[in-house]
Amino acid sequence: MLASIDRQTPIGCRDYAMILALARLGLRSSEVVTLELDDMDWVAGEIHVVGKNGQRNDLPLPADVGEAIADYLQKSRPRNASRRVFLRDKAPIRGFTGQCGLGSVIRRSLKRAGIDAPTKGTHQFRHGLASERLRGGASLGEIGEVLGHRHVRTTAIYAKVNLNALRTLALPWPGEAQ
Repeated sequence: MLASIDRQTPIGCRDYAMILALARLGLRSSEVVTLELDDMDWVAGEIHVVGKNGQRNDLPLPADVGEAIADYLQKSRPRNASRRVFLRDKAPIRGFTGQCGLGSVIRRSLKRAGIDAPTKGTHQFRHGLASERLRGGASLGEIGEVLGHRHVRTTAIYAKVNLNALRTLALPWPGEAQ
């Protein structure tokens, strides 16, 4: 999907940065659209995210995400008094008023890439990141910390387990017919 985005256009540059933030940081759509310029700590390489219930979470800013956001800010973001990082492309030019705008970006990007995903929303990126980290050996606690979860039970919902892959690792049940 990311490869199908034309990053040479202002909208493509913005969409790429937003989708990359979703995919690599596991952010909620509301966290992406409400990012403010002051939430980017370029020196420390961190991004400050305000999640559910006003919970503040400081996350490391991966180089590729930082480069994509910086590229958008330097080359494509319209001059505007808004402190929001990502701005709408239609008048009035301002920050997104809700998560629906980012959902439209995702649906449009999936369609352009020819991806027939079972879900078309932004939440699939959080699930994907959690599952990827789990496969990479991260604990549910570590994944929950990245996703801003308070309880491991919540993280377990996101980190879908591939039962077919686990079956190949299972030992035969004692006394089971061979």
